[in-house]
Amino acid sequence: MNGASELVTPRIGDPVPRKEDLRLLTGRGVFSDDVGLDGQAYAVVVRSPHAHAVIEAIETEDAMEVTGVLAVLTGTDALADGLKPIPRNVMPGSPDIAIANRDGSDYFASPQRVLPADKTRFVGEALVMVIAETEAAAKDGAEQVRIEFAPLPSVTATAAALEPGAPVVWDDAPDNLCVDADVGDRAAAEAAFAGAVHVVRFETWIRRVTGVPMEPRAAIGDYDPKTGRYTVHAGSGGAVRQKREAAAILGVELEAVRFVAGDVGGNFGTRNAFYPEFALVAWAARRVGRPVKWICEPREAFLSDHQGRDLAVEAELALDGEGYFLGLRGSNISNTGAYTISFVPLVKGVEIMTGTYRIPSTYFRARAVVSNTPSTNPYRSAGRPEVNFVMERLVDLACREHSFDPVEIRRRNMIPPSLMPYANGLGMIYDSGAYEQAMESVLRIGNWEGFPTRRVAALERGVRRGIGLAAYVETSTGAPRERTEMTVRPEGCIDVIIGTLSSGQGHETSFAQLVTEWLEVPLDAVRLITGDTDVVEVGGGSHSGRSMRLAGIIIGKAS
Repeated sequence: MNGASELVTPRIGDPVPRKEDLRLLTGRGVFSDDVGLDGQAYAVVVRSPHAHAVIEAIETEDAMEVTGVLAVLTGTDALADGLKPIPRNVMPGSPDIAIANRDGSDYFASPQRVLPADKTRFVGEALVMVIAETEAAAKDGAEQVRIEFAPLPSVTATAAALEPGAPVVWDDAPDNLCVDADVGDRAAAEAAFAGAVHVVRFETWIRRVTGVPMEPRAAIGDYDPKTGRYTVHAGSGGAVRQKREAAAILGVELEAVRFVAGDVGGNFGTRNAFYPEFALVAWAARRVGRPVKWICEPREAFLSDHQGRDLAVEAELALDGEGYFLGLRGSNISNTGAYTISFVPLVKGVEIMTGTYRIPSTYFRARAVVSNTPSTNPYRSAGRPEVNFVMERLVDLACREHSFDPVEIRRRNMIPPSLMPYANGLGMIYDSGAYEQAMESVLRIGNWEGFPTRRVAALERGVRRGIGLAAYVETSTGAPRERTEMTVRPEGCIDVIIGTLSSGQGHETSFAQLVTEWLEVPLDAVRLITGDTDVVEVGGGSHSGRSMRLAGIIIGKAS
């Protein structure tokens, strides 16, 4: 390690101390809450205590009388000022996203305004923003806001949203259905099941998770009345997308918005999409004539951060007498929450339902629903961990119910390299893979054959030992749009501008190591510049395992 750190131009893959660590560990990072602007005011958000209710009235007079309160903003104010709904690209146009409603109708994507004026649709939804001279005054003012609700029935369980008579979240979707697609060949799957010797069935509801980043969300908005330009400082998964969406909400040209994201304390998808508070602080800054800062408290984050997973699955696997897989069929229902951000977890999950296995006939019904819950978003491999679990559980059930060996049944059914590229019948083409070889390596390293001896030894010590085997296959197809710009300075340093952002992955080091090898310069000579849309023109953000993959390509070309 010491020798590697002394290399003038370390090669790609050489161990080197991370460039960013000294700055971060000595308190010189610049996270959202570290940004402070002269004369800034402070904002506090009043959130809904109801999962579903009509907003009959909001009384702000008492809040405005609190010393230090500058403004109390509501959904009615936002409508009067012409703020638009948050634009969402719910069905991205990447090549592997190709499902459509079975009846030919358009899918339903529920609109989201930064503050609703009519109804609240989940507990924790932002309803009012109070701006004051100090954070304490803003909290005092928030406690004086009075909201009259008319509670409505709510639905939160995924499958329950489709039941007859379920509470309706949106009038435009009276059955709570957003997407209803057939994927695969239903007739072929039914024929496979008709001829099967064995059938195993698995039904599950994979519950929600949330990211809980170490750094809570925060945003600081500023407005320059002379230029009509907004600036928003906020940690996020990207900056270019947030600039575009802020401009759309505020109803201004792209050039009228600057979005700045510094250090980001954790993400994994939780922070990739646009949050209402990003636009609210910019709008509030214009309303009160000074910068406005908002910091999310942990209790707010648990209620309002975008969440992940939430998939209800019914699946069946058909086998012949020898344990060869004949068919796979079932139903996936994805819960998008009250406001639709993305159908990607549903789509990317259903297309890879077959996992690592060769299954001749496949069919799934893929549906997405709205409910009275926070929005879900792609999180830690959108949709794929859930369906890999379902497939592997089906295989284990086949072993348990019909006495197949868990290793041999997988070995017998894994897609061999000789069939690559392989189309699985659900829209996914596998370009490469040596799944059996990978499994054999795992069995050898884990000493699978020696487990019975280890189990007996453990029982003698009063300990119960178990063992399991599962295969996992992944796709990495993040938005392909990325750009880098490299400038060689006379003083001997190289500026590398790129759109993707780090949230702890060490981009300052790993990206610099590419340049040190290709341009033969010292590691310290490379300076990474990200997160400021006045400098970064294009960028897809950090998600889907895309950052190093795309950075390597475009930095290589620029080099």
